[in-house]
Amino acid sequence: MAAPVRDAMLARRSAPKVTDAAPDDDQLLELLEAAGRVADHGALRPWRVVALRGDARARLGTALAGAAGFSGEQGARLSGKPLRAPLLLAIVAVTRPHHKVAVWEQEAVAAGVAHQLSLVLDEAGWGVMWRTGPHTRHPLVAEMHGLAEGERLLGWLYVGGVPAGARSDRTPGVDAASRFSSLG
Repeated sequence: MAAPVRDAMLARRSAPKVTDAAPDDDQLLELLEAAGRVADHGALRPWRVVALRGDARARLGTALAGAAGFSGEQGARLSGKPLRAPLLLAIVAVTRPHHKVAVWEQEAVAAGVAHQLSLVLDEAGWGVMWRTGPHTRHPLVAEMHGLAEGERLLGWLYVGGVPAGARSDRTPGVDAASRFSSLG
């Protein structure tokens, strides 16, 4: 593995708190060009990314609160969560029947794009946090994103600027040996 790629992977950290700065669409397209190079059996490109900024984040919050059946203080707390970052990147799996590529594999490609996008965003100096939740696939949330038949929301990358001094080494390393086996 090339040292710069490995170094970027080892340096990646989730950023639960970000500033109001965010990449613009041109920057995102450049990063997506790299992230979209994930292994993709059949070259189906079974994914898309929806950028949520401004009022779209509030509409997502309303959809999440509705999906949870929350109102009042609980609803306000849940509906405020998408406002934690200036940019949310909704990762959408765009699946279709295929004689060689199962739906689960198409969703895995979309998840791979999300992960690679989080890596290149982090490497570019942006704070990134992957978020999901119990209502990710609720019809109200799907409708808010304008999802079509065969499209499933996987989650969001919350993206923003990195506050001064926010990078840390608090993420524990991986004990690779405990997660690895070899068959001869």
